[in-house]
Amino acid sequence: MNTRVPSVPLITHDPYFSIWSPADHLYDTETVHWTGQVKQMKGVITVDGKQYRFMGIGSEPVLTQTALEINATSSNYTFEGAGIQLELHFLSPLLLSDLDLLSRPVSYIGIKLSSIDGKSRDTEVFFTFNSAFCKNSIDSVPFIWGEHILKGCQTSWMGRRHQSPLGHSGDNVTIDWGYLHLAVPEGRGQTFMAASGEDLCVSLPFSGAADESFCAVAYDDIVSINYFGDFRRAYWARNGKTILRVIEEAIADYHQVNERCAAFDRELGERAAAAVDPGAAADYQLICNLSYRQTIAAHKLTTDENGEILFISKECFSNGCAATVDVSYPSVPLYLLCNPELVKGMLRPIFRFAKMPVWTYSFPPHDAGRYPHITGQVYGLRSGMGMKNTESYPPLYTYPENTDIYDIRSQMPVEECGNMLIMMASIARAEGNADFSKPYQDLARQWACYLVEFGANPGEQLCTDDFAGHLASNCNLSAKAIMGLASYAMLLELWGESADARRYRQTAETFAEEWKRTAARGDHSALVFDREEGWSLKYNLVWDVLLGFGLFDESFFESEIQWYIKMHNSYGVPLDSRRDYSKSDWILWAAAFTKDRVKREILISPIAAFLRDSPDRVPFSDWYDTVSAKHYHFLNRTVQGGLFMPLLADSQFLRL
Repeated sequence: MNTRVPSVPLITHDPYFSIWSPADHLYDTETVHWTGQVKQMKGVITVDGKQYRFMGIGSEPVLTQTALEINATSSNYTFEGAGIQLELHFLSPLLLSDLDLLSRPVSYIGIKLSSIDGKSRDTEVFFTFNSAFCKNSIDSVPFIWGEHILKGCQTSWMGRRHQSPLGHSGDNVTIDWGYLHLAVPEGRGQTFMAASGEDLCVSLPFSGAADESFCAVAYDDIVSINYFGDFRRAYWARNGKTILRVIEEAIADYHQVNERCAAFDRELGERAAAAVDPGAAADYQLICNLSYRQTIAAHKLTTDENGEILFISKECFSNGCAATVDVSYPSVPLYLLCNPELVKGMLRPIFRFAKMPVWTYSFPPHDAGRYPHITGQVYGLRSGMGMKNTESYPPLYTYPENTDIYDIRSQMPVEECGNMLIMMASIARAEGNADFSKPYQDLARQWACYLVEFGANPGEQLCTDDFAGHLASNCNLSAKAIMGLASYAMLLELWGESADARRYRQTAETFAEEWKRTAARGDHSALVFDREEGWSLKYNLVWDVLLGFGLFDESFFESEIQWYIKMHNSYGVPLDSRRDYSKSDWILWAAAFTKDRVKREILISPIAAFLRDSPDRVPFSDWYDTVSAKHYHFLNRTVQGGLFMPLLADSQFLRL
């Protein structure tokens, strides 16, 4: 299978350990971090004494790439030439149901060689990994390296001599602390540092007409997250496990992990195909497969001091914020589908900061810090409080109540109140109870009260979709408030507070009826309440379907879908009538309004066309132009978990 996408995931684990190939062929350009910084991996094969290049840039003749297949957990290349066929299997085993495996910072490169003409040939495969893996700049800095003979494998490692864990924060940056490791199974090759002192290398000899092996690539970041002053290691290291032990385990269970991932890939492919008309099956499979590793690897999995899961997102290529509420919200469909514990891990930092003295507002914070420092919201700080990229903010969470460091005009009150209440309710629906949210009843009530006061017809508040400017009386923002109030009523009922539940449900019903009356524009709904012209994607209302609120009838969703179909461009439905750009995650939320697979296809297939035609060689951008297929700024964002919304809508999500 030949697949064309803007950029191919090769190694994907977290916001720092994330390597991509931004080209049609693996040898067309250098491999890069998702930010575009070169993180050079080079691959060369020697066949009967002659060298051929299959990855990265160089002077060697290339072994011709003949196929690329992208699955949820792997990217698979096929090359032919010099009488052989070479198959590469880049596997990042991010299985959401297995948190130890999910957290383990180890990817595999499987290698399979076969003779095209049946003749035996002496071959040797070389991989080199440049020291840029451990740097955030091209500056020359002193390195150290070493090697170990471990149980069942050999490994070599390298890293900077000067280590400053968590030494910077920001966006468009890469890690400059920790150590890169390469490992091979015992007796199948060797790892070593090149004579230049700049490259960590692995050599794997092959013999006969057919053979296969693999190597492992790992990164130990030493310290992962500053969580309100507590420096936390990754989840895999929570019981004192070392990276060398992890590498031993990874080498020992490669074949088992490979089989598990292949089974998951098949299952996901089948579910994606079943969600749409057969004509769009390949399109939706491509969308799910390309977004799966990206959304997961925009997070870091760790724990708090009590051992509770933290799943910290980085707001990639936006502003670098950590645990951003309006980034978590669009991403949750994948995690509700596969493991709701991870949604809890997204919310815990927000709950914690919202109860600290410095946060004095009756709505949730936008974020909990700037990655990898969870030290208090950094969005909307007053003038003079900003920090440049690579600089780190002070411990804002320690500030007293009278500090007044936030500019209220830059906050997102209705947006974040609705987001938090909906996510809390979605966890309850997925688990069949509201036990997780019960300790935060005081915050939930505070946020619901804010929506009662301001949600029906919001003033000119900032919201997550204000790319074309702020809107007063934003219909979609009001829709989120209604879903937030209905979510809170559901939580109250589960907490045994039936009287309050009825009261808030009645408020949601009243707001919904007024919304339908004032937003109605014949065959579609309005952009804002007080203007006749304009329209927008009402993606927030998908929760009326998924959570069974029943505030909007089937005819409303049918008319909206028909309007979106009418208004869509070559690469998708615009976000609203003001511009031709859109957000792919929100298009898929709207596609989940209907069970009609043909109508879903009409909305979904243009996104696959964007992937095939976009001129921008970057990881899957969620914000792009629906006419030109050019992307707008955003890339590698976790919000692409929202592309799984049709699968969530088709699942057994409605448990209550």
